[in-house]
Amino acid sequence: MDNVSINWLAVGVATILAFVLGGLWYSPALFGKVWQTDTGLTDDVLKQRSMAKVFGVSFLLELLIFINMAYFLGPAADLTFGLTAGFATGFGFIAMALGVTYVFEGKPLRLFLVDAGYHVVACTIGGAVIGWM
Repeated sequence: MDNVSINWLAVGVATILAFVLGGLWYSPALFGKVWQTDTGLTDDVLKQRSMAKVFGVSFLLELLIFINMAYFLGPAADLTFGLTAGFATGFGFIAMALGVTYVFEGKPLRLFLVDAGYHVVACTIGGAVIGWM
C-alpha cells in the first residue's frame, strides 16, 4: 500500500462533528425518545450504564470511521468528492449493512431510519470536512 498522508486535523474535526451530531440526534429534541422506545431502553436502564465508557468507545469508533474515510478519499479529495463519498459511505455501506441486520433481527423500520439516518448525515458531513480541509 502506498504511503497515504492523512489530514489529522480534518479527521479530528469530522470526528468531533459526528460525535456532537450524535448527541443532538439521539437527544429528546430530535430522535431520542423514538430511539429509546424502539430499542426498549428505559431511563432506568440508561442511567445504570457507564456513560464515560459509552461516550469514550463511541468517540473512538467515530475516529476509526473517519481515519478509514480519509485513507479512502486520499489527499487529492475536494469538497464535492468528499461530500459525495461521505454520503455513499453512510448510505451505501453503513445504512445498507444496518438494514440487512435489522431485517433479520425484526427491528422496526422507524429505528432503522433513525440509526441509518444518523450515519448518513454524519458520514456526509465528515466526508465533506475531510475533502474540504
